Amino acid sequence: MVATNYLSEAKKPMVSIGHKIRAALWCAQVERRLIIGLNEAVKMLSKAPNNSLFCILAPANGDTSTHIQEVLLEAYCYENDIYIIKVDAAEKLTRILGTRRPESCCLIQKSVINAADITAIEGELIDYCEEIWNEPNETPIDLP
Repeated sequence: MVATNYLSEAKKPMVSIGHKIRAALWCAQVERRLIIGLNEAVKMLSKAPNNSLFCILAPANGDTSTHIQEVLLEAYCYENDIYIIKVDAAEKLTRILGTRRPESCCLIQKSVINAADITAIEGELIDYCEEIWNEPNETPIDLP
């Protein structure tokens, strides 16, 4: 008899969407596909809007011009079919990104080698985004 070393679908541990976002951010950072910061995101989108896959947004405690910039960025992402994922806290996002200054926005770029290539985690995030795409009450995701 051959022993198997896998879990059945029913016994696989559930991974929260927040943990999946963290994993996607780490993977993109290692592969140098992560654009960190609101201004940097806006610059990148103005140069190459088709290169972005996800826009991660956290509530920022900024001034009015920052808020307007975030709203315009969000609208731009919707127009260009870039998935927007809203998370619960800029502090958590900053910690995950490993930056010294507080960050409320980052972009995950598509693969440089082949834009059609996505990781398994990114595929799961796309599925999640597709499910909530038309929901009017989008609650922020709790990051770990």
